[in-house]
Amino acid sequence: MTIRSRRETVHFKRPFRIRRIERLLPAGAYEVVTDEETIEGLTFSAYRRVATMITVPAEGACGVLSIGSVDLANAQAADASATND
Repeated sequence: MTIRSRRETVHFKRPFRIRRIERLLPAGAYEVVTDEETIEGLTFSAYRRVATMITVPAEGACGVLSIGSVDLANAQAADASATND
């Protein structure tokens, strides 16, 4: 089994919430890392997501929190719809 990591930067124009994170996060750019593992036994290469993590500001430092990919997508959609009002 092979694991690969994909990094991306997501931007929020307004403060936002992600389910299971107890606090309001400030607007800004956030690094998101998604880990995927190979699905064995197929005749083609395929991967499944096994973890999604976001780097968030913490008191005097940064922390990495595990989040759900759907929760991240919901937060991004809410941010996009709020900016279109």
